[in-house]
Amino acid sequence: MHDIRWIRENPDAFDRGLARRGLEAMSAQVLTVDADARAVTTELQELQTRRKEASKQIGMLKGKGEDADDLIAEVADIKFRMTALEDRQKESTGSIRALLEGVANIPADDTPDGKDEDDNVEVRIVGDKPSFDFDAQDHVDVGERLGLLDFESASKLSGSRFVVTRGALARMERALASLMLDLHTDEFGYTEVNPPLLVRDEAAYGTGQLPKFEEDLFRTTTDHWLIPTAEVPLTNLVAGDILEQSELPIRFTAHTPCFRSEAGAAGKDTRGMLRQHQFTKVEMVSICQPDASAEEHERMTGCAEEVLKRLGLHYRVVVLATGDLGFSACKTYDIEVWLPGQDRYREISSCSNCGDFQARRMNARFRPEDRKGTEFVHTLNGSGLAVGRTLIAVIENYQQADGSIRVPDALRPYMGGLETIQASDAA
Repeated sequence: MHDIRWIRENPDAFDRGLARRGLEAMSAQVLTVDADARAVTTELQELQTRRKEASKQIGMLKGKGEDADDLIAEVADIKFRMTALEDRQKESTGSIRALLEGVANIPADDTPDGKDEDDNVEVRIVGDKPSFDFDAQDHVDVGERLGLLDFESASKLSGSRFVVTRGALARMERALASLMLDLHTDEFGYTEVNPPLLVRDEAAYGTGQLPKFEEDLFRTTTDHWLIPTAEVPLTNLVAGDILEQSELPIRFTAHTPCFRSEAGAAGKDTRGMLRQHQFTKVEMVSICQPDASAEEHERMTGCAEEVLKRLGLHYRVVVLATGDLGFSACKTYDIEVWLPGQDRYREISSCSNCGDFQARRMNARFRPEDRKGTEFVHTLNGSGLAVGRTLIAVIENYQQADGSIRVPDALRPYMGGLETIQASDAA
């Protein structure tokens, strides 16, 4: 959500920020509605003052035994006018909210301009691409030949964009999540949380999924929403709170299933596990004071990168251009892992600084130690990592000529010392 006071003082900057996202200017429209709301508020305050004065005068006249009928009629008229103005005020405030709640966050100054993902800027490349003395296969071919990835059974159960993992690959998926959680909690200071997978409207609204992206979510018959990412419940843990500055930063991590309708992704990545309706992810969320969020963003991205380093996977980091930036983010780093089966980089983590955008929607604040009052916190979120996509990366990067998969050293303690996954490991 945007700060209406900032828009009043910086209408041109607001419009420039929208233009960087390819959106039309809105300041004039917003400020017109805002001016009406402020005029109504002023008139209400004046009427309230007059009502108090008239009521006091009525008491004085009655105390003297004098006629107060005219003043009584005036107070009744004021009450009637105030009721109408309060309805108008509520309507104007609702109109401003409706206008602003669907407007994406303003990009940070150091977010590069661009129309789409082709304009994303490469920040760094880490590690070397693997080399094979055979034709590398994608995860679907490797997994199905081993009998450990079963898309046919998943389709029978649930339709398209689902998968059944079996045996050693199911264990590897669990091992990957455990490795990630251990890193984030033991080494990086995140607190592990096991949050609800069903949330109410207010939570989905707070992080920006509602109302704009309702079609991307799954809704239950009880009017709950299945979480598209643990960002939603983790960030909303501070909704409505006033925190002490000494409590910040707060860092949460969780391993949860995620559910997405993929309504806007028809026809994209239909093969394999890359884009599914249900997948698991280890999420990181940080709550911090405003002047620390840029540094926290770099730190969070580094935490996600460390998982790939421990697994020995080649990847690159890009900063998203304005045209590829998510709704709530002001700056985002994507980490893209190399998939030899596709001969390309694919996103495996997205780490975003949302500034105070989500905090305003959630009314999450803190008390600064050096001044009075409260300020909105800054919120950040990132994948640390998408577990299913990490499984894909391990399958494709660690495949061997005989069709088996070598288990990365970092995962072996989580897999009972298993060094190689073979077809016999399907049972």
